[in-house]
Amino acid sequence: MRWKQLLEYDFLLDVGISIGIFLLFLIFRKLFAKYVFSLLMKMSKKAPTEFLSRVFLSFEKPIQWLFLVLGAYIAIDVFPYLKADQGLFLKIFKASIIFFFSWGLYNLSSSSSLLLTKMNKQFNMEIDEILIPFLSKAIRVVVVVISFSMIAQVFEYEVSGLVAGLGLGGLAFSLAAKDALANLFGGIVIITEKPFSIGDWIMTPSVEGTVEEITFRSTRVRTFAQAVVTVPNATLANENITNWSEMGKRQITFQLRVMHDTPKERLQAVVDKIEAYLKNHKGVHKETIFVKFDQFTENGLGIFLYFFTNTTIWGEFLAVKEEINFSILEILEEESVLLSIPSRKLYVDSESSSSQPFSTSQKESSN
Repeated sequence: MRWKQLLEYDFLLDVGISIGIFLLFLIFRKLFAKYVFSLLMKMSKKAPTEFLSRVFLSFEKPIQWLFLVLGAYIAIDVFPYLKADQGLFLKIFKASIIFFFSWGLYNLSSSSSLLLTKMNKQFNMEIDEILIPFLSKAIRVVVVVISFSMIAQVFEYEVSGLVAGLGLGGLAFSLAAKDALANLFGGIVIITEKPFSIGDWIMTPSVEGTVEEITFRSTRVRTFAQAVVTVPNATLANENITNWSEMGKRQITFQLRVMHDTPKERLQAVVDKIEAYLKNHKGVHKETIFVKFDQFTENGLGIFLYFFTNTTIWGEFLAVKEEINFSILEILEEESVLLSIPSRKLYVDSESSSSQPFSTSQKESSN
């Protein structure tokens, strides 16, 4: 009876030790999250780049979970009644380490865009902005595939057999995913030909707006109404794409119509002053400026204006255009020249018979 009590006492003692070890690692986990990690983040903020901070943030959760798994493994290891299953627990522990490390790399790969962007600027690697999101997602795919194969090897699964099985089912998979493959190749075409980049203003038959993101399947474009349109890459690669962001200058052209009775001298003065003003304007491109009296129309005398602004940004373009329009109005006021406004006059015949009280005729006038 006493021997039986000793066995029960030893069992409870082992259980208590195992639970105590697990609770100790649980405390270490909280201490790490509260003090150690906070200290590491403060130290990383003093670094010249943000990359170290990104590393700590990416591995914060995996390390916290690693404390729990490590505590559980040590608690099981010291528990004598589970010695027979320690081989299985060791495999689970190794697989957990691989999983948590891969988890941290997966989180960090989302920050690889930042790393690639800084490397691109610092070392002049000439990586296009459109390629950086693809590289970041490709790194994630590689991390997942390698971690899966390593975990499979820990549990003694034949990865080569699995790959061979995937090869046999490759035909069925490709038929089922032909649209996804078409979008993938469409994305490759967009990357290689580079018709646009992230942040460009594009116009296609499907959408017009600013490119926000390019993924393996689709391209996200934010329209000027602030809606987000997702266009499949296969569709976008087969469409005509106008990249307005590639404009070196922006065109302004219109007809300025003045009254028919404007004297020749005043008309010439208006043309000369507008042309001189445009040639001296900082926002106007100097190479192509045309201000010519070129039309006689029923609505007035036409002055043709054709020039370009240096800026291609929509808001700045409108500001330059508005400034020029106000200046043209001032020039017209200085020369006492009036703009021609289309109007109609109705002439009524005063000689009317009893059978036909009114006889009217309509003439166009340029007044």
